[in-house]
Amino acid sequence: MSHSLFSPPAVSPAELDATLRRRGYAVLDAAGVSAASGCAPDVLKALLPFWDDLPPDAFLKDGGRYRRRRHSCFVVDGERVTQSPHRAHWQPLEYNALHGGMQRLFAPMQPALVEQAAWPRLLRWLGAVCSGLKGAQPWYVEAHPFRIDTTDGIGRPTPEGAHRDGVDLVAVFLLARQDVKGGETRVFEADGPNGQRFTLSEPWSLLLLDDTRVIHETTPIQPLGTAGHRDTLVVTLRAGGFQGDDEKRI
Repeated sequence: MSHSLFSPPAVSPAELDATLRRRGYAVLDAAGVSAASGCAPDVLKALLPFWDDLPPDAFLKDGGRYRRRRHSCFVVDGERVTQSPHRAHWQPLEYNALHGGMQRLFAPMQPALVEQAAWPRLLRWLGAVCSGLKGAQPWYVEAHPFRIDTTDGIGRPTPEGAHRDGVDLVAVFLLARQDVKGGETRVFEADGPNGQRFTLSEPWSLLLLDDTRVIHETTPIQPLGTAGHRDTLVVTLRAGGFQGDDEKRI
């Protein structure tokens, strides 16, 4: 069965920095990600099996069972990538009205994933993109491997709705999209009338967001016949420290 999808407005790696500065967001296709990050397609593909080993999200306040995830933190300082001691994920209510104010301690990313050749390359590249946009400095990185499934009939990639994350840069990699419809990405100006909608469908395509300028969400997914799933890797970069280090916990 075919379903109409709005094509992502992909740009070339050479256009990435200027597009981010002009629009507040940019999309790369898989070839662009590979070229810009220096990760060959087969090196990126080697990460995919780790998404089959994500524990259920025990903190969903809507009672859903549709999300599996892990979470780990890193500091990227130029070429240096350091994994931080495992810590809870925390956001203020200002940025996450559904799960803000909660200390959510998820299982860490698998050591074998972090040891893959692609992992530090991706983080160094994202750090360089963020430094080009915001100025060179250490970046406090939170990485979230997600699987949203349709076992119960519907899965919600962003149950909190349209939101900002309270960071400097958000990277959303689409890794897999299997037997689902929906999952449309929507990006809106935070202080303006403009927005765009499209569907990421190519494995290792990427949406980059200047979190200070845009709001984003992804619509729910539903199964096409049998149960399906949508896998993503969300990486956030923030200056000055991890969220919760410099804000009062509620």
